[in-house]
Amino acid sequence: MGVLIQKSVDTDVLVIGAGPAGSVAAAILNKKGYDVQIIEKQFFPRFVIGESLLPRCMENLDAAGFIETVEKAGFQKKTGAKFIDGDYSCEFDFSIQHTKGWKWTWQVKRDKFDKILADEVQRRGVDIYYGSSVTAVDFSDDNKRKVTVSDPDGEREISCKYVIDASGYGRVLPRLLNLDKPADFPSRASLFTHISPCNLLSESAQYQIQILNYKQGIWGWVIPFSDGTGSIGVVGDEQKVINGSQDLKAQMDYWVREIPALQIASENSSYSFTPKMVKGYSVASAQPYGRGFVIAGNSAEFIDPIFSSGTTFATESARLAAELVANELEGNPVNWDKDYHQYLQRGTEVFKTFIKNWYTGDLQQIIFAKNWDESIKNQICSILAGYVWDETNAVVRKHEKIISSLSYILK
Repeated sequence: MGVLIQKSVDTDVLVIGAGPAGSVAAAILNKKGYDVQIIEKQFFPRFVIGESLLPRCMENLDAAGFIETVEKAGFQKKTGAKFIDGDYSCEFDFSIQHTKGWKWTWQVKRDKFDKILADEVQRRGVDIYYGSSVTAVDFSDDNKRKVTVSDPDGEREISCKYVIDASGYGRVLPRLLNLDKPADFPSRASLFTHISPCNLLSESAQYQIQILNYKQGIWGWVIPFSDGTGSIGVVGDEQKVINGSQDLKAQMDYWVREIPALQIASENSSYSFTPKMVKGYSVASAQPYGRGFVIAGNSAEFIDPIFSSGTTFATESARLAAELVANELEGNPVNWDKDYHQYLQRGTEVFKTFIKNWYTGDLQQIIFAKNWDESIKNQICSILAGYVWDETNAVVRKHEKIISSLSYILK
């Protein structure tokens, strides 16, 4: 559903992107009484990866008033994660963690999930302009930002007090304002598809994401959905993932044969679509905020899919951006560096430590250790649940030192 295109529009806040980050930001600002409009390049529903949420994400969905709406959709409940390495495995139960937060979340098909959020925002009175692209911005006026938008009917201008860029991999403002910077992570690739049906690896597997360690630098996943289908994929160095093949289906077939857990999940199944590949997804921005704008979600930074942190960081940054924008519009002082950039960086650095140690193999030494302290496991479980800002958690406070020490001791 769209809205009538106007040649010139005024609004309080313009949000670029109608994904989870854009919908969360728009919903929070709408609840606070601000006029909000969303520009979205694509038409919904549309396919996107990032299907396994984290419990921390639920707090952001709750702040936007989305929990009840999403609950009605019947998505698969997720209560934990299981790491598998050959005959070894380790389960993390979100109900047994250090942080007092949500104990569960969902595993979702993102085309349906994202549309549910966007439709709910639209139902509340936020206009969403689908099939529209931002082509230029003018932030020279302190009181009014001007955004040029191209749509099927031509170009028009939107005047607003603030712009929130939640365009994801589109990275609209980083591109237009020359804010892109190289990521400090190696370029990797993901090869993935959906399978029907998805065979469960164990009795509890319906409620978990399965993370499959193959060889150093290569890992896979199995994500069951509530309709009996599932998502499978492999991540690693691009050349290793595709092994020189241009036939992505043939290469997916190879990994299904090669990794036992993928083979079990896919037995007597068919691919719901031809396998897809995403590569070079680690991105960063030189500056996530500026005069009259803030960059949220994957537009600001995306690291790696290993711990399913993408949607959590997207909604966390969107919620925080919306609250700080509202504060500034109300005339209150906002320290964007301290309250936004540094805050998000603290959480990002925790996940970066885990990701780096996963690809070196050191984190596997900890996860697959036969006997290790339950309190440490519970603290690590909280991080896997997305609670990377909980300073009462020693592993959060001293993540680099503790992971390094544990991996050394357990070698």
